[in-house]
Amino acid sequence: MEFTRKYLPLEWEERWRREKERRKRMMEEGGEKFEEEEKRRLKWIVSYNDGRMGMKEKDNEHGNAEEDEPMHRYRRQSYASEIHQTLLEMKMADVLTDLTLSTEDGMSVRVHWLVLAAVSSIIQEKDEDVKEISLSPEVCRSGLVAVVEFAYTGGISNLNIDNMMQIQTAAESLGAPRVLELLKKENKGDEVRKSLAEEQMTVGLQCMKDFWDKRLRCDVKLIAEGTVFHAHRALLSASSEYFRGMFTRGMKESREESVSLLSAGAAELEILLKCCYSGALELSWSCVFELTCTSLQFQFQPAVSLCLQFLQQEMDVHNCLDVASFAEAYGMVDIMEMAEDFVLRHFQEISATPKFQDLPADKLLQFLRCDALSVPSELAVFRAVVSWIETDPAERLLQAEQLMKAVRFPFMTFREFQEVRAVNLTMECSGEYDVELYKSALKEFGVSDHVAQQRVRYPKDALVLVGGDELDADNGRRRPSKQLWFVNSLRSGTGLVKQMEWRLLGEMPDQARFRHGVGVLNGQLYIAGGCYFYSKADIMKSVYRYDPVREQWEKLSDLLELRSNFTLVVNGENLYAVGGDKEINTNLDSVEKYSPETNSWSFTHPLDQALSGHAATVCGGEIFISGGFNCKYECLVSMSAYHPLRGTTYLSDMIHDRAQHCMESLRNRIYVAGGVCNLRKFYTNQLSCEVYDLVHDVWTEFTALPVPHVGAASAVLEERLYILGGYCQEDYSEARLAHRYDPVTHRWDSMGKIPGPVTDIRTCLLKLPEHIRK
Repeated sequence: MEFTRKYLPLEWEERWRREKERRKRMMEEGGEKFEEEEKRRLKWIVSYNDGRMGMKEKDNEHGNAEEDEPMHRYRRQSYASEIHQTLLEMKMADVLTDLTLSTEDGMSVRVHWLVLAAVSSIIQEKDEDVKEISLSPEVCRSGLVAVVEFAYTGGISNLNIDNMMQIQTAAESLGAPRVLELLKKENKGDEVRKSLAEEQMTVGLQCMKDFWDKRLRCDVKLIAEGTVFHAHRALLSASSEYFRGMFTRGMKESREESVSLLSAGAAELEILLKCCYSGALELSWSCVFELTCTSLQFQFQPAVSLCLQFLQQEMDVHNCLDVASFAEAYGMVDIMEMAEDFVLRHFQEISATPKFQDLPADKLLQFLRCDALSVPSELAVFRAVVSWIETDPAERLLQAEQLMKAVRFPFMTFREFQEVRAVNLTMECSGEYDVELYKSALKEFGVSDHVAQQRVRYPKDALVLVGGDELDADNGRRRPSKQLWFVNSLRSGTGLVKQMEWRLLGEMPDQARFRHGVGVLNGQLYIAGGCYFYSKADIMKSVYRYDPVREQWEKLSDLLELRSNFTLVVNGENLYAVGGDKEINTNLDSVEKYSPETNSWSFTHPLDQALSGHAATVCGGEIFISGGFNCKYECLVSMSAYHPLRGTTYLSDMIHDRAQHCMESLRNRIYVAGGVCNLRKFYTNQLSCEVYDLVHDVWTEFTALPVPHVGAASAVLEERLYILGGYCQEDYSEARLAHRYDPVTHRWDSMGKIPGPVTDIRTCLLKLPEHIRK
């Protein structure tokens, strides 16, 4: 029987399947290909470790030992429920069940001791050699089934007044206090019951870990590098396909008490066993590659998932080339593409790192030739090539001409090209170089038709602008919009000139709207509320969903309240409409949640105070809310975390008050920009920007906006913050420009003008089908 696997994120599922098939095929084809691949992997490991030893020696010289490298704890939130689900499937298939429970009316249930002991103190106290337990006469069939269901699922599905006494009797007989606690909460709603079930499975997993820590009824010993580790076969099989095959498919190890793992390191195995019992890993760059290798080898899917998550989230300019090399060595196509795309996006910063100087010439040439290479100007590409050549001129001068042909000199300004000439003269005067870069560069620089040579990036996600309003120049009236525009590509021109290629996606159904909310859930775009003009009667509560694959709109259940100037955020599998105006100058403290499963809205815990014109974002599974207008329509400095069941928790105030601003999360930090602020009895533009550190609860200012952006839209695309449109509070002129902030260079770049309406617009990231983007 194949068991449900939900450990890997969806984007890795297909890669995992392909990798297993490829490895199996290579092993079946015979030793030559497989041996070549293993040599390639070994070469990478040796090269990487040699590099780390060199770095460690340098660190030690400066008093920075490797032991000081920070560890990052990665935990799979849903692991407890996933492992219980797999154990339940194993129970239903009678796989590795090791205990039989019998009632007097003749019913018997096969279970895993490990799972039931996490619930029952009576089961815990039984001797190891006890394989069957006859329960007391008062325990009936339905009561036992309910307790077993609770042990595997954290809840009881058929709990009612008719069977409550039988379940209570069974729970008391088995010493299951958590079941008794559940009986007191039988009237809770579905959402609360689901939350309680998840909590109970988390407690159950912790109990299993306690048994493992105490070596209680561990039924197998794993030996690695002479170190013995005790474990439970059932949990190993639930978290590792390797061990499931070993223990359930008739291999000799299934009958032995000890198993020697000749290719496993003791340190890595210990870490992976801890992950099996907790769903968490302590990771750093000093161990993640080795752990990934071992996790793949022994098919510890929970650990593989966390290692891949670490590589994706912690990758930076100093280690992305290692990730790319590792992924190439291990045939991980998806990770390699992700790492190489990271290099293309951060090429200038990476070219200043020591790792860049070790790039093979063919790999450097591959990056230089790529249209998607993202640099502030082509001069940065030229400087990178010169730096690479100068690291080892005797060897690399032979590749200089070919590399320089990949530099797009026509994209330089005359001032930038003067540096090219100066560098060439320096090379000639040094006497060590027999090459004239300037002549070939000058020939390229003189080429006028260079449209085909543009640096053009096609982001995987499209930045989509929705609705908004604008001033009609013909009659001086404001005009709301139904249009949806999207960015198909990012283009770099001569010097610092940058543009976004905009295309019309279509129009939303129903009426035009602005000051609305947008969100993306499961690849579909949601549009809610807003207003279609400026009177009290113009505020809306209608909601629509757009499916980009089918290119169809669907009308959904209306919001429970009229809302404009509010925020719509996606957290988990739900949308939350937070605050806003229900009529002109009357803001709301209510929050409502949308469930796609039931197509319904329901109120959750209200805000601590009524808000409109605020900003909200989700970071680390938490909803954060900043600024906005209070009931007196004063701009606020507040920052809070909002929980649908607990409400508002205030955090450190922002440095500056603001409303009608933008807020986005990027790499575990929260950035706010733009909006308006209080100026005595009036408002003025807020140009200051600040970033919030979640760990230290501290705000820090960063580079101010070059122009006002009030009521603008914002999004994070490819790890850069985009602020689009809005208006200027001083003269109400429209801000048609888009600006992009790079947290690495700390600079705002102008990305050109945006089409359509520019005030009170909303934006999001949406994956569009290829035929729309071609």
